[in-house]
Amino acid sequence: MSSSRIEYSEKYADEENEYRDSRTAAEGEGASHREFMRNADGELAKTLPKARLLTENEWRSIGVQQSRGWHHYAIHRPEPHILLFRRPLGTDPQTGEVDPELKRIALEEYKGQFGLRG
Repeated sequence: MSSSRIEYSEKYADEENEYRDSRTAAEGEGASHREFMRNADGELAKTLPKARLLTENEWRSIGVQQSRGWHHYAIHRPEPHILLFRRPLGTDPQTGEVDPELKRIALEEYKGQFGLRG
């Protein structure tokens, strides 16, 4: 059985959410989601859905590690081994809850990056 790993993108944002992608891959090769699921924790992998969004428990069970508040929000049909995540701006990574002050700061940073006002 090949050794599996998870690769993570840098975070990126819009005015409402921050985003991050994770990619399931087998060590030394570009494995498909199906191959990854086959090599993931045997019996558990058989029970995970292939055509719907994963719950937090499901994506954590296949080895995705992220702070709290992230949600699997879309399936990238051409490459289903890429898992797309988002969470609201200002989410406290310890609690998974939106903190109004963190949200204000994150929104100011976002607007500052693009020279937006208001």
